[in-house]
Amino acid sequence: MELRSAGDSAQGFPIPREANDSRPLRRSVAAWMLLLASGAAAAGTLKATFIGPQDDPRLERTKLERAYLGHPGGPATDGLKVAIDEGQFELQAAGADIALSDTTAASAAAAKTAAQAAEKAGAAVLITDLPADWTLAVADAVKIPVLNIGAADDRLRQADCRARLYHVIPSERMRADALAQTLVSRKWTKVLLLIGPSAEDQPRAATAQATIKRYGLQVVGTKPFKLSTDPRERDFGNPLLLTAGNNYDVVWVVDSDGEFARALPYHTVLPRPVVGDAGLVALAWHAQFERYGAPQVSRRFLKAAKRPMTDYDWSAWTAGKILIAVAGATPQGPASAWSQGIAKMQVDGSKGVNLSFRAWDGQLRQPVLLTDGQGVISQAPIEGLLHPTDVLDTLGADAPEKLCKVQR
Repeated sequence: MELRSAGDSAQGFPIPREANDSRPLRRSVAAWMLLLASGAAAAGTLKATFIGPQDDPRLERTKLERAYLGHPGGPATDGLKVAIDEGQFELQAAGADIALSDTTAASAAAAKTAAQAAEKAGAAVLITDLPADWTLAVADAVKIPVLNIGAADDRLRQADCRARLYHVIPSERMRADALAQTLVSRKWTKVLLLIGPSAEDQPRAATAQATIKRYGLQVVGTKPFKLSTDPRERDFGNPLLLTAGNNYDVVWVVDSDGEFARALPYHTVLPRPVVGDAGLVALAWHAQFERYGAPQVSRRFLKAAKRPMTDYDWSAWTAGKILIAVAGATPQGPASAWSQGIAKMQVDGSKGVNLSFRAWDGQLRQPVLLTDGQGVISQAPIEGLLHPTDVLDTLGADAPEKLCKVQR
């Protein structure tokens, strides 16, 4: 028996080869596999815990049936599991493994307790799909990195940022910037802004107004709307009355609930496009995206989860890919080692460019897709837009605008 050199073998392991025998040798392959397995066994396991809301109102049956654009289509764990299943070969090649557990919380206090318990049990990374205040409670309770895949609130990237808190889902500012860039490119400069009554709508509307001003667009009218069964408030939910009396190029609707927005297109007084939470919507992902290997990603998810892939699913899937990359590249060590590994890494999100986290706010820089629900109409940043270092930083708060004071 003779041995090939390490340079001729996979992973540097010598592969035995019988002399005077040209057939593939099962004993040789078995020996190589044993060596490979012994190397993998010596590597560590990255423990990660997902924390989501108990009895998530976003997954209420009627909302799932209506499939509002920009809303979850199912549990985020679906995307995580698909990514980790797809990454098994990569993990085995790196001699690494991921142990993923999941739990739910009914309040910010419960989320904090769950995070502390996960850290005590050995978790090196947390993944959260929680409201903003709950996300902050988790980040403040632990010393390990937290991947936020559900909260788009800008304050988590600005005044309420945290050193080990990273954001996979695009911020509200990123979505608003993507829409504004699209309006500028089409010369739709006069905007009628319709704002919903929920607590979530008010900061989102402020972000939209700031973005509209930043890109030199003009707000020709701002009107509140409200869906109500009270006859005295019926006019506040009438699209024809709300869109009358102004000359506009586009209607921008802010509706976190989604029920009013879905009925707005084709019901405006003037024949104008609708953007925001209906019509043309800025999202991290859409199942009909047809470039950069995206169809294969969406098909694999559809096969595994039995439903189309939403932008929340893409964020969860990308978080899973981040876990795979950091498990294979970062040695076991203190929490700071895992956090630094995440901060410096790049990940392929099937969007045509490598994605990385911004040093000043922990946001994953990425292209944003513009969709009408049937297909992807365009992408942002728009073609021809310039930036001194990275054009992706035209979406969201750029370094000179940072309000986050922490060091990563």
